Amino acid sequence: MLSLTQAIRISLGSIGSSKLRSALTTLGIIIGVAAVIANVSLGASFNQYFNDEIGAVGSNFIVIYSQNIDVFFDKELEIIENTPGVEGVSPINQQMAKVTFMSTSRQIDIQGVTQDYDEVANFEMDSGTFLTDKDRYVAVIGADVAYEKFDKKISIKNPIDITFRRKDGGVVTQTFIVKGVIKDPNTTFAQTGVEPEIRVFIPIETMNEIIDRDDYGGFFIKARSLDVVREVADEVDKRLARSLGVPSRDLDNDDAKPYVVFDQMEVLEQTNQLSAALTSLLTSVALISLLVGSIGIMNIMLVTVAERTREIGLLKSLGYNEKDILSLFIIESIIVGLIGGILGTFLGIGIALLANNILGVPDVFPTSLIFMGFFVSIVVGLVAGVYPARKAARMNPVEALRKE
Repeated sequence: MLSLTQAIRISLGSIGSSKLRSALTTLGIIIGVAAVIANVSLGASFNQYFNDEIGAVGSNFIVIYSQNIDVFFDKELEIIENTPGVEGVSPINQQMAKVTFMSTSRQIDIQGVTQDYDEVANFEMDSGTFLTDKDRYVAVIGADVAYEKFDKKISIKNPIDITFRRKDGGVVTQTFIVKGVIKDPNTTFAQTGVEPEIRVFIPIETMNEIIDRDDYGGFFIKARSLDVVREVADEVDKRLARSLGVPSRDLDNDDAKPYVVFDQMEVLEQTNQLSAALTSLLTSVALISLLVGSIGIMNIMLVTVAERTREIGLLKSLGYNEKDILSLFIIESIIVGLIGGILGTFLGIGIALLANNILGVPDVFPTSLIFMGFFVSIVVGLVAGVYPARKAARMNPVEALRKE
């Protein structure tokens, strides 16, 4: 009866006696496992990157925009403020307006907000500070507006002129002093529609006074936590619909409501789907490499069986049974797979680190990746070694001993 220790010792001896053959066999597994680990890690890194980008433009946010004028007023603002789970809310009015600085004019999105907008949007200031509810004719501008839009860079305390369209169709120009510049969150892929770098923010009371409006275009809301964002969004939606006379049966019909609601979870779901699709594609390609590696192991093990025919016959003549021979060859193929898995895991992590650094995404290595690398390599070695092992175990000892 062949013990496990003896089988491992004999297998290691066989692997060591044919170093080049063993190295070439292991190479297929190394490449396959490395490709799987690197690609799965890249997928997880991209997922984290998308989540970080979305978090950079808002914290647990819910956005509501009216589709008509004169929909939202102070009554609706109060309803939202009193909704359980709402931690902060800023009413919003926006208008594309002409902004003039040093005789250069550009069309820029102007947003009237309150000081709570800063808390919801999770801003990081490049210079200066954000608006307060006591401010009047001051503005906070995005980095793109400050540094890219005009011929000269805009700094804090610089004056800018904004030309608004009034409710009655007339225009009015007002001078604002720049109070702060918002740092660009660099949201390259995840666009949420609330990107601060391309906007100018002014107090909403000042904006409504200038354009002669008393309603709001929408609300930017912060939920207590990301876990309750969807629940809070649904509750706000329900309360607003009731306040605006939308029947409960039409609550899920966006066309029946005069406003649109979307939240951070919706954006995360979209980016997670993109990340999952990317990961699946990359992993599928990697699995092909792993399949090729497993075929390589099977091929080499078949060659090994042919080369060791006399050895197999000798073992059988000494009393080793089919189960012993089967175990011997399966263990050898598992060891080859395991060695390839260990080396492939380290290679895969190295490739992922390099790729993450080049692409500028965070390093994410789920612990399960390490175990997956070992598990996959062992399974590949086991599966690839079964057929050659069975062939060796069923050899006729007399015929095997006659083999030259």
